[in-house]
Amino acid sequence: MHLPLRTRVAATLLTAAVAAATMAAAAPAAATAAAPADSGHAASTDPVVVTYEENDAAIANPARGWYKHTETHSRADGSGWTALDAATLASYREQGITQILRVVYLERYVDADLDAQLLDALTADFQTAREAGVSVILRFAYVQGGAWPYTPPYGDATVERTLSHIQQLTPLLRANADVIEVVQNGFVGLWGEGYYTDHFVADPANPGVVTEEDWANRTAVTEALLAALPESRSVQVRTMLSKQQAFDRPTGAAGALTEAEGFSGSPVARVGHHNDCFLAAPDDWGTFLSDPLSLDQEYLEADTRFVPMGGETCNVNPPRSEWASASAEMARYHYSYLNRDYNQDVLNSWGAGNLVEVAKNLGYRFVLKQSRVTGGPAPTLEIDVRNEGWAAPYNERPAYVVLDGPEGRVTLPLGDARTWAPGETTTVSVSLATVPAGRYTASLALPAAEPSIAADPRFAIQTANVGTWVAADGVNDLQQTIELSTPAAVAKPRIAADGSDVRVSFSAPSTEGSSPLSGYRVALTSASGQSRILEVGATASQATFEDVPAGRWRATVTAVNGQGDAEASPRSATAVVHPGRRTHGE
Repeated sequence: MHLPLRTRVAATLLTAAVAAATMAAAAPAAATAAAPADSGHAASTDPVVVTYEENDAAIANPARGWYKHTETHSRADGSGWTALDAATLASYREQGITQILRVVYLERYVDADLDAQLLDALTADFQTAREAGVSVILRFAYVQGGAWPYTPPYGDATVERTLSHIQQLTPLLRANADVIEVVQNGFVGLWGEGYYTDHFVADPANPGVVTEEDWANRTAVTEALLAALPESRSVQVRTMLSKQQAFDRPTGAAGALTEAEGFSGSPVARVGHHNDCFLAAPDDWGTFLSDPLSLDQEYLEADTRFVPMGGETCNVNPPRSEWASASAEMARYHYSYLNRDYNQDVLNSWGAGNLVEVAKNLGYRFVLKQSRVTGGPAPTLEIDVRNEGWAAPYNERPAYVVLDGPEGRVTLPLGDARTWAPGETTTVSVSLATVPAGRYTASLALPAAEPSIAADPRFAIQTANVGTWVAADGVNDLQQTIELSTPAAVAKPRIAADGSDVRVSFSAPSTEGSSPLSGYRVALTSASGQSRILEVGATASQATFEDVPAGRWRATVTAVNGQGDAEASPRSATAVVHPGRRTHGE
């Protein structure tokens, strides 16, 4: 795997044309689609349908889109540490960029344990990112490449030191996983990209030859990172061969993750890919290593349906580096992120309008198409969501219907939005049969899975629609009003005493409400304040109380459905149970 010299250039902001096109589109007008005026009465079996207008803007959503490159150093002389800056991160968000690549160089720790100074500085960085609403693609490395040609010793750490450092980083990674999108394998070689290395090849002067022992050592680093991270986070490797070697998988589509493995949380399902020489050459300078190259290409296409994929361009290579090929490959390989800073010559060749298309389509792009509320025997809410992006979310993303009503908020789970595949329309539905009675507005919520940021709208997903985003709450207004009701009150019941038994007869209510009857609650109350309760099924028309004490008794009947209890019926006439008149034996 031969990786090129990469001179990191200063960050270049979006051109004025791209910024204007992106930011102007981000301020949508009011939605034009609406429900009928009497929308939401779920007792009707006719669905109430709302259709939605797509917003053509690039949406600044979490864990997708352009990223900005940042790096910091821990040089032997103590220089080089550049902390994340809140104002700079805020400026990225203003550009519609919600994520950074953070490369942490550990130069002075190559022969030493990590210390509290470094760990505290990293903790402060993550807190700065959290407060700014920005997430982090993280990589550690020991050495940055200098002038070509590269000759050993390169300066990375031993296998043992690398594994020890990962162990030291484990509490930090777990504590800040909420703002860490993914961790790149890093550590090995120049830039942490696994090629020019002193300790992970048998002969550093010939780094293209990787022995079985070398692969075992590289796999140990990947496994250590997987163990250091919570199961909700993934590791990205630099070449497909790295994953194939680690999990003994063949190249080609046959070696990629299956539907059953995808998003399973198993180690193989938690290893994704990054290509930092995207479009540079036929093999992207050692990224695709199969023979023929098409096997690794087919493998990557299939594997990235379920794992994170991203990277950067690094070399002008027409026609492959031009827009037609670039956009087709980003879609094929399910790119979720791309470096906005590098390579400017490649990016600028795409044109301002197409750079906006990249901002729109990297990762997921959820568009509400239609929702339907259906009443009758099984009241439901259905939502059609199309993913117009190039990928699905790669971290867990819970989806909910949120109903806001007179008694507060009801949240109904819809599953994991990672399954909303690119290029497909997914229909999700929830039953309304057990929602308490009331008049509700409905929203689609896609918050972060992590409790620490779940309530932060900046980490929630906004659909690409006009007039639906409620920024203060971080939810997408479905523009549906849903009215759910309990049954009508049962008419005055009839009551009769037979010895010590009391029988209460009643008729079904005139309406069942928004959902089918689940039963009746029959209450028997004496003049002296005694009471008895019987619950009977939805098809019942009477209830018999046995061994009722002597006294004067009256009854009420309450119909019940999924929304709750109806108003109790009027009280029945009085039935008298006389002393000593027992229907049943002692």
